[in-house]
Amino acid sequence: MEIREKKEAEDKGSDTNNNQASLDQSLTEREAEDRERQARDVKAGLHPLKYKFVFWYTRRTPGVRTQTSYEENIKKIVDFSTVEGFWVCYCHLVRPSALPTPTDLHLFKEGIRPLWEDSANCNGGKWIIRFKKAVSGRFWEDLVLALVGDQLDYGDNICGAVLSVRFNEDILSVWNRNASDHQAVMALRDSIKRHLKLPHSYVMEYKPHDASLRDNSSYRNTWLRG
Repeated sequence: MEIREKKEAEDKGSDTNNNQASLDQSLTEREAEDRERQARDVKAGLHPLKYKFVFWYTRRTPGVRTQTSYEENIKKIVDFSTVEGFWVCYCHLVRPSALPTPTDLHLFKEGIRPLWEDSANCNGGKWIIRFKKAVSGRFWEDLVLALVGDQLDYGDNICGAVLSVRFNEDILSVWNRNASDHQAVMALRDSIKRHLKLPHSYVMEYKPHDASLRDNSSYRNTWLRG
């Protein structure tokens, strides 16, 4: 019995190491592609961003059950890699106040899907902030600009951000790669508060994605308040 348990633990550790090695290789390849892209943009007279981003959109019909998975409901809107490209697409996006309920608008680095199970997200989590609908649009825009401009601390650890438009409130969340890196998690919280100039009355909550997978909920039973 002990031998079998030891073997299972070794196999699990091996799988974890292999997954991490694969992720590290993917990050290295993406960094090389980013450098090549930035060189092309500069040559073309454009202003390259540090990362290439993708806007995604999810819309569900209230009260209607469907066999379609959440992943299948996520639709890519547009990608961009320069300052000019960002403003071209952002100026044509519908404002949060005009989006139907419930809707999710996602802004993620290229190569990262806005899913808990994605290899870049599966070991991470998200900081959650709830807003009254009258002010959510301004805070969302400030968050988008901070993310696109690489202004938040531990930027390499950030995967993306989500605006969740709901009936009585709107919810902003910032996703990061590693929920177990307490220093990075707390530094990200402080950076978000600083760049959004959040009033002291606003409470931020953190929830690891593995907890979301267990209870099948993005925002219930949060792990940490700060």
